[in-house]
Amino acid sequence: MIKRFVPMAMASMALFSLNACKNNSFKKTKDGLEYKIVKDEKGGKNAAYGDIIEMHLHIHLGDSVLFDSRKMNNNQALQVPLMPANFKGDWPEGVTMMSPGDSAQFLVSVDSIKKMAGGNLPPWMKAGQKISYDVVLVSVKSQEEMKKEEAQKAAGQMQTDDKILQDYFTANSLHPSKTETGLYYIIDKEGNGATVQNGQTAVVMYTGKTLDGKTFDSNIDPQFSHTEPLSVTVGTNSVIPGWEEGLRLLKKGSKAKLFIPSPLAYGSHSPGPGIPANSVLMFDVEVMDVKAGQPAEQPVQ
Repeated sequence: MIKRFVPMAMASMALFSLNACKNNSFKKTKDGLEYKIVKDEKGGKNAAYGDIIEMHLHIHLGDSVLFDSRKMNNNQALQVPLMPANFKGDWPEGVTMMSPGDSAQFLVSVDSIKKMAGGNLPPWMKAGQKISYDVVLVSVKSQEEMKKEEAQKAAGQMQTDDKILQDYFTANSLHPSKTETGLYYIIDKEGNGATVQNGQTAVVMYTGKTLDGKTFDSNIDPQFSHTEPLSVTVGTNSVIPGWEEGLRLLKKGSKAKLFIPSPLAYGSHSPGPGIPANSVLMFDVEVMDVKAGQPAEQPVQ
């Protein structure tokens, strides 16, 4: 179920970019990275380590293509955190000279890579060769900007999903309860004792479906090849938020249906072919046992 390097000063970045535009030959940074700015869009925020960037990345050694993000990612830009350079002359240093719309080429010495890797390199990599990293930078967002953007998207998606669920409940004559977060649930069997608490381990049998009725996972149906009960330590964020919250509504012996909007499930990410992005999910769950544990902090929402 459900890497550090201090970026150089902005003035230095601008100087690098300006010099590259004046001369089409490769330049070299103080740390030894060979670079060429192919396109320099004026203005915009330069990338810094820790930012979330979107980019197209083409890596090649001579005519041999080692990686092509356009082919690997259906022509969509890669969205990744910009991690610090692993060694002096590594290509991430060059990305800190770029702003959205820029494109650049960086040459990284195979000898440097070999040294970092402890001498372990494929036989087709030879001493003295240089690997080319061709980067087109699409966007740059700080961690804070990304979190804000994701929260706004999730709020809009939650409204969409709630309408989908309301229509589903009406069509199927269901009358579930709703939590403050937007989780819907129906308790078919109450169970005994106290509800599951953070730090306790709930032993669960379950079947998960999309709203069109297609089963994507189950530890009851043998076709999914895992019929053992699932143990979930509540409050550790080991499962999707909808499950974390849902299990805290149940007791030992409880049987329930959970209707989970996508922001409380996998959001805009698809964890597999059976669960498309922004999928509303529903689970039949049965708490077979509740095992004692140490109190845990409330999960981060």
